[in-house]
Amino acid sequence: MKRKYCALPNSMKNMEMYGFHWMEFVVQIPSPLYLITSYKSNGLTNACMQSWTTFTGGKNGFYAIVSAVSKYGHLYQTLHETKEAVINFMSADIYDKCMATIQHNKFDDDEITLAGLTAVKADMINAPMIEECFINLECKFKWEKEISDGDNYVLMCLEIINVHIDERHLDESDLGRTGKTGILYNIHHPINPEKFKGKAHDYVGIIEKLRDYAEY
Repeated sequence: MKRKYCALPNSMKNMEMYGFHWMEFVVQIPSPLYLITSYKSNGLTNACMQSWTTFTGGKNGFYAIVSAVSKYGHLYQTLHETKEAVINFMSADIYDKCMATIQHNKFDDDEITLAGLTAVKADMINAPMIEECFINLECKFKWEKEISDGDNYVLMCLEIINVHIDERHLDESDLGRTGKTGILYNIHHPINPEKFKGKAHDYVGIIEKLRDYAEY
């Protein structure tokens, strides 16, 4: 039997949702987890843990569609000032260090260094990359849009113009980009409204290969 939810369930009415919609917690669709980095106007590094992003491309380019950028955060501010940022994918062994950037988010903090990570300048843009992350995507800001009028979050499009990948992660028979040493995923508050008791937490997950289904 399938349950139907078109209105906020009673069990979730007092839940703190931090600006997100209640359906996100019920549907629970994973999204890649990464650290996006830029320079603040004082020259210090900015680092923001981010998810809720689609990576898509066509014959004219490769893009990151970032769907939950707060208008009041340093990421939004620096993207408007510099128009450039780096998306950094971490593996599980440095997840805790990447999360530590959340504790060092003041304007006068060198956020990457204080988290115990190494900043190196990108090749084609003026933004810092995380040396310890196994994928770094150099990006240029393209456009932004409010998904709904007056929302505190915007959708942003970043064009990916340069890709750095650790050579061991290029080979799926070695560290690869999937599995326990690959890209991490944010699983947002998996809630069963029929049993919810008022407490929930995000998960960090991985993707394991199931089977081959297409050949290129």
